[in-house]
Amino acid sequence: MTSIQNIACIILLGLTSCNSVSKNKPVVIAKPAPELFKIKLTDLKDEALDLNQYAGKVVFINFWATWCKPCLQEMPSIEKAQNILRNENIVFLLASTETVDEIDAFRKLHSYPFSYVQIQNSEELSIDGLPTTFIFNRNGKLVFSESGYRKWDDKNNIDTILKIINTNE
Repeated sequence: MTSIQNIACIILLGLTSCNSVSKNKPVVIAKPAPELFKIKLTDLKDEALDLNQYAGKVVFINFWATWCKPCLQEMPSIEKAQNILRNENIVFLLASTETVDEIDAFRKLHSYPFSYVQIQNSEELSIDGLPTTFIFNRNGKLVFSESGYRKWDDKNNIDTILKIINTNE
C-alpha cells in the first residue's frame, strides 16, 4: 500500500469507530463490572461521598472531562433526561478525574444542575474512553455500561432508564 492509502485507511477507521450518532443499544464491555459501593468519589468540597446514601436508588454516573468534546455535547441531553426523570427514584452524578478546581470552574461557567463529583479510583473501573456512563440498579449492581456519546433524552434511552428504575432486581 502507498502512504496515501495507509493514511486513508487510518482516517476511515477513525471516522467509523468514533461517531456522534445516538445509540439505541448499550455497548457491552467484557470486563469485570464494578460495584457501586466500591467507586470512590469526592464532592467539590473534597469530602468523600458516601454512596450508601443512594441505596435503593438507581445511580446514573457519567464519566467526563472538561476537554472532551463528546462529553460536552452530551451534557444538554443528560440535563433534559434528568429533568424528564426528576420524579423517579434515580440519582445523576457527573464524575471527572480532573482537579476539584477544574471541575468547579466548569460548573461555574455552565448552568447545568448536575451533582459534580471527582473520581478517586478511575484506574480500577476499566474506563476505556470518555464519555462513559454506568447505570447501577437499586441493589448497586452495574446493569448498563457504555463508552461514547449518547443522546440521553431520546425516547428509547429514557425508556431504557425507566426499565432499570422499574425493575425489582
